Amino acid sequence: MDSSLFHTINGWARDTPWAHGFFRAYANDGIVLFALGLGIAFVIGMRDDAQIMARTVWTAAAAVIALGINQPFADLVNRARPFVGHPHALVLVDRSADPTFMSDHSLVVGAVAVGLMFAVRRLGLVMLGLAVLMAFTRVYVGAHYPGDVIAGFAFGGLVAAGGMPLADRFLTPMCERVRDVPRLEFLRR
Repeated sequence: MDSSLFHTINGWARDTPWAHGFFRAYANDGIVLFALGLGIAFVIGMRDDAQIMARTVWTAAAAVIALGINQPFADLVNRARPFVGHPHALVLVDRSADPTFMSDHSLVVGAVAVGLMFAVRRLGLVMLGLAVLMAFTRVYVGAHYPGDVIAGFAFGGLVAAGGMPLADRFLTPMCERVRDVPRLEFLRR
């Protein structure tokens, strides 16, 4: 089914050359929007609430932790990219030699989107939509199978959500102290 769905999406990509530029750009550089989302949430936390700030810090850490866990796991699974098993697939990005399962992009954006749902719900909803678009885009450009992006998204989201109670308990008091630093008062306005 994974291969079949990949071919369906890849076929749609062949039929929509007008969309290639957008999907290629988003697949390669859209991750910047998630860093921007983290920055916005951090400033909101600095201004409004130490718990938001703590949850945002944890969200960024969760993305890095999930990525670090995935690297050896991906090497262990060692699933080849779709263009290796399907040489006639349309590929709109550079052909990466690293394994495809789990998608690093989807893992990171899944962690950020889910984490920001806990921190700043409205921003999290926007990030969730952008994360789903990123997951789809990684399949559209021929870099991943659908299962790769679904698994990455789910794993990143689980890591982010799973650590929220610890962030609330241990990071929030530290963030309260950071918010009280006089030199950072300009961020609270």
